[in-house]
Amino acid sequence: MISGIGNIGALQLKPATDGADAATGALQGIVSPQAATDTVGTSFAEALSQAASKTVNTLQNAEQVSIQALRGDADTRQVVDAVMSAQQALQTTIAIRDKVVSAYLEISRMSI
Repeated sequence: MISGIGNIGALQLKPATDGADAATGALQGIVSPQAATDTVGTSFAEALSQAASKTVNTLQNAEQVSIQALRGDADTRQVVDAVMSAQQALQTTIAIRDKVVSAYLEISRMSI
């Protein structure tokens, strides 16, 4: 599916452990991939991979429900719900992609 996501692995989402509120967790950089597997939390690559998988599953579900409706096994409401959910997931994915591309372009314009 999306093979390039597994190579990101450098960022780790961790809650604050220094007495600060747990809701104010920090995004901390991890130097080595081994250190990323030793810490508690979800890595950036895992979060992206899970989000991509959920989006693909939502799109596949909408397709299956649409096919069921063509066969007469699903009603219009189920099709509309599935298609609206797929549309929302796709729009979210596109927005995230646009933000990532924008961040990459901004970083590439920085002077060294």
